[in-house]
Amino acid sequence: MRFANVFVALAATTLMFTGCASQKEPAEKAMAQAESSLAEFRADAEKYAADELAKVDESITKLKNSLANKDYSMVVKAAPSLNSTIASLKQSVAAKKADADAMMAAAQAEWSELSTKVPQMVEAIQSRVDTLGKSRKLPANVDKATFETVKTDFEAMKTNWTDAASQFASGQADAAVRKAREVKAKGDEILGKLGMTPNA
Repeated sequence: MRFANVFVALAATTLMFTGCASQKEPAEKAMAQAESSLAEFRADAEKYAADELAKVDESITKLKNSLANKDYSMVVKAAPSLNSTIASLKQSVAAKKADADAMMAAAQAEWSELSTKVPQMVEAIQSRVDTLGKSRKLPANVDKATFETVKTDFEAMKTNWTDAASQFASGQADAAVRKAREVKAKGDEILGKLGMTPNA
């Protein structure tokens, strides 16, 4: 009877190890597949969905620990949910990237227009300021205080335009356009103070 009990215990232990061994390969494949799927778009995820990526990485780390501890059944059971989460993250990243690309295209188109108008505006203001600076008498619509303010604002305007151009050149199109809008608005204001027609 005792021998029979020992035999049953050994058989159960063997079955347990056999069961674990049978799940080892599926568990390893599941982890490899999850990591491979994530690697395909990790760079974009880091850029467009860093917080969501961090949560997925945390889940992967937990399952890798389970795999290291030979808890293969846990890995196999959790893998479908993890793959679903990775697929959802991929869709989210793709949507955010598409939105960012559209915004970038719009910013570049607006920059193209501003980069034509603003230099023309700067040239017109510079010509007017130089002319008034050489004149012994300012026109009736421009007093001395206004002219001094105009010159100060114009120098700041030119500096800001240079900064905007540098931002665009370094790939910061959205920030460059925002600054360029401010520059144009200031230019329109200066043109008005000088009695000139603001640019459309």
